[in-house]
Amino acid sequence: MWSKCSRGCSTSSRLIFQIGNSASLATSPEIAGEPTGPCIKTSVPGPKTKQLLCELSKLQQAGSTEIFINYDKSIGNYLVDADENTYLDTYTQIATMPLGYNHPELLQVFRNEHDLKCLVNRPALGVYPGEDWPQRMNHIADAIAPYGLRHLNTMMCGACSNENAFKHAFMAYRRKVRGDDNFTEEEKQSCVLNKPPGSPNLAIMSFLHGFHGRTIGTLSTTRSKYIQKIDIPAFDWPMANFPQYLYPLEEHEECNRAEDYRCLASVEELFEKWCKKGIPVAGVIVEPIQSEGGDNHASPTFFRKLQAICKRNNAALIMDEVQTGGGPTGKFWCHEYFDMESPPDIVTFSKKLQLGGYFFSDDMKVNQPFRTFNTWMGDPGKVILLEKIIDIIVRDQLLQNVRLTGDYLLKQLQCMEKEFSPIIHSTRGRGTFIAITAETPEKRDEMIKRLKSKGVICGGAHPQTLRLRPTLLFSKNHADIFLDKLNEVLKDIKKA
Repeated sequence: MWSKCSRGCSTSSRLIFQIGNSASLATSPEIAGEPTGPCIKTSVPGPKTKQLLCELSKLQQAGSTEIFINYDKSIGNYLVDADENTYLDTYTQIATMPLGYNHPELLQVFRNEHDLKCLVNRPALGVYPGEDWPQRMNHIADAIAPYGLRHLNTMMCGACSNENAFKHAFMAYRRKVRGDDNFTEEEKQSCVLNKPPGSPNLAIMSFLHGFHGRTIGTLSTTRSKYIQKIDIPAFDWPMANFPQYLYPLEEHEECNRAEDYRCLASVEELFEKWCKKGIPVAGVIVEPIQSEGGDNHASPTFFRKLQAICKRNNAALIMDEVQTGGGPTGKFWCHEYFDMESPPDIVTFSKKLQLGGYFFSDDMKVNQPFRTFNTWMGDPGKVILLEKIIDIIVRDQLLQNVRLTGDYLLKQLQCMEKEFSPIIHSTRGRGTFIAITAETPEKRDEMIKRLKSKGVICGGAHPQTLRLRPTLLFSKNHADIFLDKLNEVLKDIKKA
């Protein structure tokens, strides 16, 4: 079992081992100058925001734009908009800000001349990395690599991380079939024409409601909103069912266990079906918590058995930790909760880690140059920020803060759910990666709108989920502000 290391600790990244698991924090993390609470001065959206939206709409489709932010004045867990309104931000740029706005130590990073030059002289990393690049990569891997996955490729974003993870899965599958990487002349010539055997018929399996990106390959595995996929050609790749649990979990154990086995049966059936079609499944991509699809959870048993199915079919298991990686669940990698028999074959990341990339096993390693390659292959400037972020997470015990704050927030929301059911129900989460389900999509949208008017930014997810994605600095004080505002909103909706 890989789940116990030589020191007897539970499965975890090196960062978790350094932080430990003490029961309480001496002090809550604080950012100097952070507001004590929201302050709304205008209607939402305000007049300047409306003016800016009008200007932007003349240049591009701006229907997704919600707020124009004054990034000079935003700080910590609070953002300030163009109309000088101050909001508690529990969504943090779609889950991308581990330390909030304008963390004072991050503002100092590029005052070091060497680091500034790394930022300005942006290299083509696959060909011309800086002389300190191996040292920086080792620093990152030593701190956060999931156990068993020492190899690391950096990329620009989550979608291109997943896209290149697919390529590793395909190449590893073909290497197993072929027995080596000695390509035939027929393979070399046919791939240029997009034909077998050089361009083989292979598939990546994904799950209903999953989201993995908007590039052509990842979009074929994305199974959430139609607006993301419509008019775009897609590969003939299989889609399995992902568990849809009933809550509270302790009251529906038997039903949810049956849901696990129903979904696992669909995975096995699809492996067999696609093999018979002549398009064998080379990899399975899954989120530890389906995020955009509604914050859908699955049990450790589900993930362990999914891994076993992949192994029996010689398929790579790709764990998409683009949203869950970086600590929001209380562990640096969410899959660490699952006590799996061995590491996933590939773990992809982005968002809170500032750049994209993926860790991978020996079996997934590519033996020839230029097979996973692009001009930049990441961004040294983001790596420099990530190094500082990791240091702060360790020093300030921020994952412990996430666990403590998350436990408190989850319990309070569960109590609130009893008072306001069925307006809200199915409270769930790990750490501060928390969601509730509204009675209808319309009521969810109304909740988000009313919270914003009271100075709290939240996120929505398919189909009627309200989700929280706060910073790692989000403390009990911030949680109480959110809970007070949500309580006001729910009372207003209940009266209506």
